[in-house]
Amino acid sequence: MVKFVKNNKSVISLTSMIMIFFSTHATLAQLNNPWEISVDSDMPDITTIKPNETGERRVPLLRKVQKIWDESLSGLPYNAFTDLIRFNDCWYCTFREGEVHEWSDAGGIRILKSKDGNVWKSVALLRWNEGDLRDPKFSITAEGQLMVNSAVIFKPPETPLYFKINSLVWLSPDGENWSSSYSCRTGINSWRWSVTWNKGLGFSLAYHGKDSKGTLYMTTDGKTWEVLAENIFPCGKGNEASIDFGENDKAYCLLRDGPGGMAHIGVAKPPYNDWKWTDLGMYAGGPEIKRLKDGRLLAVVRLHEGGLPPSATMPGLSSNLGGGRTSLCWIDPNKGLMKEFLTLPSGGHGGHSYAGIVEYEGMIWISYYSSHENTTEKQRPAIYLAKVKLDKKKNTSE
Repeated sequence: MVKFVKNNKSVISLTSMIMIFFSTHATLAQLNNPWEISVDSDMPDITTIKPNETGERRVPLLRKVQKIWDESLSGLPYNAFTDLIRFNDCWYCTFREGEVHEWSDAGGIRILKSKDGNVWKSVALLRWNEGDLRDPKFSITAEGQLMVNSAVIFKPPETPLYFKINSLVWLSPDGENWSSSYSCRTGINSWRWSVTWNKGLGFSLAYHGKDSKGTLYMTTDGKTWEVLAENIFPCGKGNEASIDFGENDKAYCLLRDGPGGMAHIGVAKPPYNDWKWTDLGMYAGGPEIKRLKDGRLLAVVRLHEGGLPPSATMPGLSSNLGGGRTSLCWIDPNKGLMKEFLTLPSGGHGGHSYAGIVEYEGMIWISYYSSHENTTEKQRPAIYLAKVKLDKKKNTSE
């Protein structure tokens, strides 16, 4: 059962307009000067300032942004679609290494490792002959293994606008030595885009092919998957989806390209077969949602106003890679609001966004890709790492 709520309230606030200005005119100023952001009356619980105060705060602050990878060890120039995790006291970053943003027959999964987050080295490259590996995502299994999930795309030459997708998983005990790929039969003609673990179980909301209307899968080991709920997208519309869990195992899902092309927030309680969806009124590409330790829902997305036209080369996806900006947003699932509060240095015609989020020692670490610094004709993207200091939440109740 799916419940759908239309939110007609405008979510473009003064803060959003300020962010748009700086993201297009002086984004790098954020690196040198503390951000001061006015109180947001729609979400008074996300700040330490009372709603009736007129002062400004000096957080969130973009502490540091560094380019951690701009190489092409395999000869493939397009680095994009990242994720980030901390595992066994080390940092790991993964991304797709391909020829172009769209499908090619040589896309691989690059895995980087760092002790301190400053110096990075490549420790693995996962490949699939004559297939394009897409959008790798990290997670840690119930048995404590590092897991990468992805999908391999096959595009028959006789039907160039049609492609086949199979979901895949790799496992590693140490982040450097990886298993062969696991391909469960339930992942054929389906894309389990991201995986989140909760109390020993892994969850993934799949799309494409037989799961084009949204199918929620569950696993105990990452190798075999079973269906929990089918047809759960609002009005049957959606694709990339990121899930996290709150108190009492309540699930929150940030969905791209729901009805009208807008992002939607979904909420469900166990057993996750009854979802309530709310239109957030904004386009959000590459959605990544994270429930912070204080209970707030943080998202990093590629934001656009007004949505995007469909892609001609990859049906079901959107075009205009370089438009918009990579932004941090608060999400209030009860009010159906998504509020932009910080813009990362991003842009360029080579694309940007597709972030990974880790909360660590009072800081938010974010991996993402962007082509804003590459001025060459093709604007090859690079991989970036941002560190953000957030304010404390005044009211920690959900």
